[in-house]
Amino acid sequence: MAEAEFRWTFPADHPAFSGHFPGNPIVPGVVLLDRAILFAEKMIGRSQLKWQVGNSKFFSPVRPGEALTFVFQAKASGSISFNVRTADRDVASGSLKAPAP
Repeated sequence: MAEAEFRWTFPADHPAFSGHFPGNPIVPGVVLLDRAILFAEKMIGRSQLKWQVGNSKFFSPVRPGEALTFVFQAKASGSISFNVRTADRDVASGSLKAPAP
């Protein structure tokens, strides 16, 4: 089964911070899912797909400027599981399913 790892630092000036939450900014979960989908597309070499999110869990907030590691593993079922970590903690996990080619 294929595996891939991507690193990404969440930019402190990302527009999501302007409303999520003023004075105590955290990365919205949907932004983490969007980044996971972009990396999954890079992993399989296909883009602009209509992904299904099988499940997702968010364990810890991500702050501006935090470095993240996204780890992906393709499953025999055709889904792709992912885990997101900072240097010292788990941030999120879930699974994605792309439509058949």
